[in-house]
Amino acid sequence: MDHTSPTDWDSVLQFVADPLELDFSKHSAHGMDKPMLNNGPFQVPTPPQSHDGTPAVEDPNDSNIVSVSTTFYPGAQHNSLPPDVVLLAADNVFFYVHSHVILSVSENGFRGQLPAPPPSTKDQDIILAIPETSTVLNVLLHAIYDMSCAHYSPTFATLVSAVSHLPLYGVRPKSRILPATPLFTLLLSHAPLFPLELYALSASFDLYDLAVSTSSHLLSFPLSSLTDEMAERIGPVYLKRLFFLHFGRSDALKRVLLPPPHPHAPTPWCDFTEQKKLTRAWALASAYLAWDARPDLSTSTMESALRPLAEHLTCDQCQHALRERIKNLVVQWSVVKRTI
Repeated sequence: MDHTSPTDWDSVLQFVADPLELDFSKHSAHGMDKPMLNNGPFQVPTPPQSHDGTPAVEDPNDSNIVSVSTTFYPGAQHNSLPPDVVLLAADNVFFYVHSHVILSVSENGFRGQLPAPPPSTKDQDIILAIPETSTVLNVLLHAIYDMSCAHYSPTFATLVSAVSHLPLYGVRPKSRILPATPLFTLLLSHAPLFPLELYALSASFDLYDLAVSTSSHLLSFPLSSLTDEMAERIGPVYLKRLFFLHFGRSDALKRVLLPPPHPHAPTPWCDFTEQKKLTRAWALASAYLAWDARPDLSTSTMESALRPLAEHLTCDQCQHALRERIKNLVVQWSVVKRTI
């Protein structure tokens, strides 16, 4: 078999997306047996052995083409030991992995498939057929290896599917999706577009930190539009937390809005009776804001509703009191908790 140097392989990977299509038609020239699936003979072109190193890329029109992951390929330096297991995705993409890495994370032997097969031999690798697509399996393996798969730009649906499949393979999502981990960061990047779906995913696996970070994106979500199906997915605990977040912020808004500007000492041109005009105007404006007390109310909306009150004030001290009250209101509202 022809081989490329590490430098050549790096240059190849720069131009080929995952999965990588490789020609291994020369493989049979070494007299190696065809690998066997854990449940029967392998029916597609023979992949390289994990100990063969990195193969050369040949004519893509050849019939002996197989697809190999550009991250989990023979010769990838993810571990000090060479890979000893080959995973075959449902769409015939090969992933070369380390059984000891998977078993250290999986609590059920990777859905009972490890270490049931016999260890690979010098001339034959063990191939395990995995009923997931390569895109889902790719995310699963990146999570197990604690590596980022962001450069593959997996869709949100793919991420949800991968996380949902982790327990099937004995991997606890709470152990792989922690703050600062690659998968946590990648999932959270979808929060602005899919806040409710991500919150439901976090709730279903008790990913508290991810749910907290996602909940701030749900402040504008109308709880009345929550479907029974979504409420069931979220579950009672996290659903209660979401409702309390909305109700708590609405109540807090009413509390911080209620007090009017502080009156100043009476002057010849502005006594207490005159200052009641500002108090009444504040009560009307704050009632307008409190009537639709949205938990996502912005400070700019507050200011735009209250600052025009100064246009009807002729007393400088009243105007100063109004400005100070608005400033204090903005500060109070900005520190109200925005997450569950």
